[in-house]
Formats: sequence, structure tokens, C-alpha cells
Amino acid sequence: MNFEYFIAKRLIKGKEHKSSISTPIIKIAISAIAIGMIMMLITVATGIGLQRKIREKVAAFNGHILVTSFDNNSSVESLIPVSKNQQFYPDFPEVSGIVHMQAVATKMGLIRTATDFDGVVVKGVDKDYNWNYFKEYLVAGKLPDFSAKLNDEILLSSHIANRLGLKIGDKAITYFLKKKAKSNSQPFIRAFKIVGIYNSGFQEFDETYLFADIRHIQRMNKWKKDEVGNFEVFIDDFNEINSKGQEIYENIPSTLDSQTITLKYATIFEWLKLFDLNIIGIIAIIILVAGINMITALLVLILEKTPMIGILKALGTSDWSIRKVFLYNAAYLILIGLFWGNLIGIGVLFIQDQYGVVGLNPETYYVSTAPVYINAGHILLLNLGTMLLCLLMLLIPSFIVSKISPTKSIRFQ
Repeated sequence: MNFEYFIAKRLIKGKEHKSSISTPIIKIAISAIAIGMIMMLITVATGIGLQRKIREKVAAFNGHILVTSFDNNSSVESLIPVSKNQQFYPDFPEVSGIVHMQAVATKMGLIRTATDFDGVVVKGVDKDYNWNYFKEYLVAGKLPDFSAKLNDEILLSSHIANRLGLKIGDKAITYFLKKKAKSNSQPFIRAFKIVGIYNSGFQEFDETYLFADIRHIQRMNKWKKDEVGNFEVFIDDFNEINSKGQEIYENIPSTLDSQTITLKYATIFEWLKLFDLNIIGIIAIIILVAGINMITALLVLILEKTPMIGILKALGTSDWSIRKVFLYNAAYLILIGLFWGNLIGIGVLFIQDQYGVVGLNPETYYVSTAPVYINAGHILLLNLGTMLLCLLMLLIPSFIVSKISPTKSIRFQ
């Protein structure tokens, strides 16, 4: 058996160790490690979880990359139609990593009730629209079905429904201005039937969009059946969004343009980048505090075992071997702290993930509950990093062993 490990094990299991004056300090050090790990797990899981959830919501309404006519870029409404007869639609073989493409169109409208009205953006979607994101956000009714003939079904947000006093089965009378309309011309009127109500928690979108059949917009704009407003592209790896956006731009006709959602909503994504700096800063501070507590505990252990150190030196044990004894001891204490920190931290994250105990203001954070993202790789990295950094910090104070004189330390007994 390893000599240093054997001595450290005897020190850890010894009864006198459990009743020594260092016991309270050791407990404080273990608690600091445990609390630090809990805070790091919560910081990383909620920070990354919030980033992922907001990215998912922005992508749900826009796709990851938008392919549009150049004249449509600065307008919420689709102005210039784009033909669906493109080499890249519905498949894009020239660019890898694309999981789905869908054709959409948007048009400004006004919903009017007997007592109120509200402006909306009607998003026309086709039968190839990916509803997977909205299954999670659906709070009442069902998703509309546009796979067959033209119908008046719509999906409305709970924000607009509550504002106008609408519910499932009601008619949403919506008015649309005609292009180049004369002063005495009547607007287009559509009596949409509300079949579903969604709530994404992203108020910027919820207060704006309702979803209808794209053929309504095609008819009102006098477009052909194969003309749409733009294409939404979904990719399999968000981290490659900028490179994929450039690849798509290079492989579409010169009359079209591509734009990533990171550029379209630059303010939101710049804000999300700050989370990375915050996470790194918090982890650094927590590890520093935990390391200082472990240094204190190690120094107390060394001072408490000064006679033992003198005896080991008198028997010919090297300074490095004695230092390793205390480093093994410290590693054991760190492992105890990490065990309880992981147990409590992962438990708290699981409860939040399942029950959403902690809520957030959707106007500020774009979500109503704090999302968490539990990743085994992140947990393992946090544990290994904490263990390694704490042990490195303990190398310097363990050097005090070499300064202890055998004769003085034995007499100190």
C-alpha cells in the first residue's frame, strides 16, 4: 500500500481526529466546498438553460436562418414575393447540417372586437411548417391544420386573446389594408376561427404573431400559388449558425439574401453572451473562496499534527512524502464536500426542471420560469476542475511542512 495514503487514511479514520480542535474548521471547509459546488451547478445549469431556451424561442418564430428578397429585410411584412421553385427548396444538398426548411409569409393586420382592437402580424404558414416547437407552448385547443384545403383556423397567443377577450372557438375579425388602395376602397376582412392558443413566454413575439394559412396572404397580395414571403432554415448545431449562414448566402441566387437570427436580433444575442462572462466570474470567485477555506483547514491540520511530522522526519521521511499525506487528507475532505454539493445541487436542479419552482419576469428574461440544462459533461468538468484547482492552491501552504524542525516539534508534544 502507498505509504502516504496509508498514513492519511489512519488520520482520517482516527477517533482523535474526529474530536480534535480542527473538527469545526474542517466542517466549515467541507461546507464551503459543498455550498460552492451547489452554487456552481445552479449557475451553469440556469445560465446555459436560459441561453438555450431563448435561442429555441427565437428560432421557433424565425428559424435559425432566413432567406428573403433584399427588399424584405427591413420590413415586418413580406413585400416582394419569392418563388418556391428554387434549387435549394425544400432540400439544400449544397449545405450540410440543415434539418428543415419552410416557406412562410407575413402581413400586418388589425383584430377588432366589439369593444377593443389590436394590431398583429399574421404569419402565413404552409403544410410543411414545423409545429414541433409550438406543441410545448400550446396552452389551449389544438394546432391548426393546413394540409388540406384553405381554412380559417388560426393559432393565437394568450397575450392577444386575453387583451381582446377572445377564447377557443371565437371568431377573430381581422382587417388588412390593400396595396395601393384608393381612398374609398374597403380593406380585406377575414373572420378567422381560433382553434389554438399558445404562450411562449417571449412577450415580444406573443404580443405580435398569430398563425394562419399562407394561402390567405397569397390571395390578398395577389401572389401566385408558388410565391411566398421568405424561407426559414433550421440547422442541427446552433454553434455553427454564422458559418452556415455564410454557406447558404453563397449558394442562393444573387436576388436573394440570407440573415441569421443572431444578426436580426443582435441585441438579444449580445445580451446572452454576457451570461458566459458572468458564469466564468461566479465560478472563479466560488473556487477561490472554497480554496481559501481548504487552505485554512490544511494549515490547522498541519499545526495540529506537528509532533507527528517531527517523528516522521526523525524516521527519515522526506518533506514531499509528508506533504502528500496532508494533500491526501485534503483531497478526502474535498471529495466529501463535492459529494454533498452534487447531491443537493442536482436535486435542486431536478426539482426546478420538473416543477418550475423559481419564476422569472418574462418581460425581462423572455421566460416565465427559470430553465435548467443538466449536462453530465458540465457536472464532471466542474467537479474535476474544482478538485484540481483546490489541490493546486494547497501545494503552497503544504510547503510549511519543510519548515518544521524534528527536534522542536517532538519537544512541542
